[in-house]
Amino acid sequence: MKSSEFFKLAMIVDDNEIDNLVGTKMIEHALCASKIINFYCAQSALKYLNKNIYQLDQIPDIIFLDINMPEMNGFEFLDRFNALPRSLKDKCKIVMLTSSIDRSDINNTLSHSCVTNFISKPLSIKALHKLKENLVSID
Repeated sequence: MKSSEFFKLAMIVDDNEIDNLVGTKMIEHALCASKIINFYCAQSALKYLNKNIYQLDQIPDIIFLDINMPEMNGFEFLDRFNALPRSLKDKCKIVMLTSSIDRSDINNTLSHSCVTNFISKPLSIKALHKLKENLVSID
């Protein structure tokens, strides 16, 4: 990991290929993570987390999670994520990355203790730098 990189492993969970690509490129450009993994559905991301439940080096330091996805939305992901072991949950920071401007979505997002931030799409360098500042002040 380069000294400027903030996370070893980042995960993006978004059903939109363009948003996944933009998010990946922004994280790479901002030098925020050594490795980025993408999932296009929440179930696949949860399957990955469950498969690696005892291999914490394979668990992302940060998850960028979309709210509006088919089959399982971001809130349903959060409910299932909360059932995972404490050691895994303590390692992951979750950032909701969404195009929703619905105030109830924002409030619902921030009511989950595992969610550290809410960022509007598209992910930007400025938002990533602000996120890094916020997370440093939390730690």
